[in-house]
Amino acid sequence: MARRTIMIVGNGEVPEGAAATIDAADVVIRFNDCRSVGAGGTKTDIVAVCNTGRPALAMLGGGRWKNSAAVRQSREIWCVRSAEKFAGMRAALAETHPDLDDFCDDYTAGFESFAVSTGRAHRIISVGAHEQLDGDLAQFAPTPYVVPSSGMVVIADVLSGFASADDDIVLAGFGHAGWALHPFGAERRYVDALVAEGRLRRLSSSSSDLSLGA
Repeated sequence: MARRTIMIVGNGEVPEGAAATIDAADVVIRFNDCRSVGAGGTKTDIVAVCNTGRPALAMLGGGRWKNSAAVRQSREIWCVRSAEKFAGMRAALAETHPDLDDFCDDYTAGFESFAVSTGRAHRIISVGAHEQLDGDLAQFAPTPYVVPSSGMVVIADVLSGFASADDDIVLAGFGHAGWALHPFGAERRYVDALVAEGRLRRLSSSSSDLSLGA
């Protein structure tokens, strides 16, 4: 397989001037409502969605998400949360976080139905990938958390099998900040370690990093 550039674009701030570089990648992965579109380019091959709880319900309700330009051009929908994993979390969360009573509600079937009816591929990131990520994050002193962020789950999944050893994996739009019950500090440290190991790189505003040949 030829070497690919796989661009994983979070919904945080992207470097100025990065749009063309992102759009030139072989594969562009975006998240949920694809807020990265615009300054982060427009090309969207894969949309990775949070398929449980309120975010999933909001995306599937009405037609705004389904009819958005990014989703219309995508060829695959990835569900980042295993129904098996989240069903197993429900009882404990009812005790520790009763306000998250709908957090584990699973809407995978809705995303699968949408993908099938519109000719897109659909896949679910496995419970094993999630649990391996939990183990890897434990090395980076996470504060108590509920689940890793969708972005971190996708990064781990791409590294563990979607990408080949020769692929160039590039991150943009990852500020490692947001919902308090994601372990963003540990995720930042983990990504920094992966960058130091040469397993992926962050897109920065320097001219060399804005070249896909970097």
